[in-house]
Amino acid sequence: MRTYLLRRLMLMPITLIGITFIVFCLTRMVPGGPVERMMQEHTMSALSGDKAGVGAVAVMSDADIERLEDLFNLREPTWLAYLQWLGVRRKAIAISREEMDDDGFARLTLTSATGEARVLDVHREGTNLVYLTQPWFDEEGWLLRLESPHDRAQSWARRHRVTDESRIQAYEESPAGNKWRVVAYRKAYNGLLQGSLGRSYKYGEPVISMIAERLPVSLYLGLLGAFITYVVSIPLGVFKALSHKSLFDSLSSILIFIGYAVPGFALGALMLVYLGARLEWFPLYGLVSPNFEQLSFADQCRDLLMHTALPLTCYVVSTFAMTTMMMKNCLMEQLSADYVRTAVAKGVSYRVAVFRHALRNALIPIASTFGPVICTVVAGSVLIERVFDIQGFGMLSYQALMDKDYSLMMGALLLTSVFMIVGNLLSDIIVACIDPRIRFDS
Repeated sequence: MRTYLLRRLMLMPITLIGITFIVFCLTRMVPGGPVERMMQEHTMSALSGDKAGVGAVAVMSDADIERLEDLFNLREPTWLAYLQWLGVRRKAIAISREEMDDDGFARLTLTSATGEARVLDVHREGTNLVYLTQPWFDEEGWLLRLESPHDRAQSWARRHRVTDESRIQAYEESPAGNKWRVVAYRKAYNGLLQGSLGRSYKYGEPVISMIAERLPVSLYLGLLGAFITYVVSIPLGVFKALSHKSLFDSLSSILIFIGYAVPGFALGALMLVYLGARLEWFPLYGLVSPNFEQLSFADQCRDLLMHTALPLTCYVVSTFAMTTMMMKNCLMEQLSADYVRTAVAKGVSYRVAVFRHALRNALIPIASTFGPVICTVVAGSVLIERVFDIQGFGMLSYQALMDKDYSLMMGALLLTSVFMIVGNLLSDIIVACIDPRIRFDS
């Protein structure tokens, strides 16, 4: 077992790198990224604000687009950008650009590590930069590079997907692109290994803090739902198997199949309409009331219970039905096996044969589903959280996907993948503990 665990733990980083790299490449290849989305939002905002219908719609400038590309590190090749996201390669931060005048001079205003504004004068001589070396400039690791009009024209063509050489040449000779430019930047390791997943472009907050804020909500509902499912479904499945074809078994099977057939989000919508809006028994949205902090402890518990009842029911309705029927069918299959009949024939009581022999083997399929359950516990249910307006991790992942928020998408994917891998590992360990025939070391 020890060798198996070490081998699986060594494979976990490789698996995570494979998953995240594939998704990282897909986010770079698909059209309509965060820059295009912000350009569209900017255009729609300008259209909605154009009350008098005067002039053309304002669009984002090239400088604004360049700042967005720097923010999301879209200038680098995909493989290099991924290594920078991991934190094994340095990436440019604190980027500042300034156009040079006709004499080749430019003045850059930079922010030092202490937050002070510093001024740096530079001069171009041909393709070389001449500047007065400042102690703070070298100590803080600042670097400079020149951008020629040709370089700027090529970047403009790539940004606007222009392939016509005459248009590129015209931009290079236009007032917007015929000047040299100096770029100052610093490089630093700022990725996953340094504990940073970037910032959300939509909300402007660190991805880690957003996940830490939303994850407890999904964990609360998911863990509570998983606990109720296993604690109730396993005994119920055992009882249904022992009382097969009885009235209780028939009636409970009808209710279980109805619960399995109704989607959780559809059931949630029905309960919101009838139990929430019409009868006003339960709240309509959220996990707590707006005045939750002002309530007493007893009222807080009651408020949390009332807000949890409906979404928790939707969480467990399908898994509850599936686990119960799986438990029943697996136990009935074991009860009809030869080793159970042999044990009873040798004088073992039927109760001992069921609970000491058959039940243990019947739990093996249940244990194998532990990995996906862990993933569901973490990721939550997007549709249920959307119906009840619960700001959990599932809703956060959905919003990141809809907004094409690359940093937030990668953070959500990473966390979900980690828990899926850990859940599968725990599932294998539990199966090995239940089934004595499994020996990983051999």
